Amino acid sequence: MGVLTLNAEETSTLPPEKLFKLFVLHFDTLLPKVLPQVVKNVELISGDGGPGSIKKFNFVEGADWKYFKHRVDALDKENKIYNYTAIEGEGDANIPTIDHVSYESKVVGTPDGGSKSTVVIKFYPKPGAEIKEEQVKGGLEKEKGIFKALEAYALANPNAV
Repeated sequence: MGVLTLNAEETSTLPPEKLFKLFVLHFDTLLPKVLPQVVKNVELISGDGGPGSIKKFNFVEGADWKYFKHRVDALDKENKIYNYTAIEGEGDANIPTIDHVSYESKVVGTPDGGSKSTVVIKFYPKPGAEIKEEQVKGGLEKEKGIFKALEAYALANPNAV
């Protein structure tokens, strides 16, 4: 009945500055543009986009989610660190035993000029509940798909980011 912690890592041929812009600084506008069949829009509910801000991701009808909200916990452009917590959501993909999920992400350069994105994901259960890795694997696979779709967009549109 503790926190389930998973680590994810993706590599890219994009340089770290561009990958960070793609997945953090321009993510809210690019996500609905690249995946309009899934994401309707992203709203800034409160704040200026920095720590403490709340963002709401709205999905198209028929998607696994109706919406979810996340709070920005840390944004360090110089060190390419972005931490946030998924605090609310509604949809078929919602797992009733999860209270919230935190993400600690960092982008670093690789020797070949590309980059590596690492994310520590912590799933916090509701009191008395347990979260099993099998429950969250489908969501992690979808996140990998989003990574690849955005990366492909950036490679095909080098001036877009």
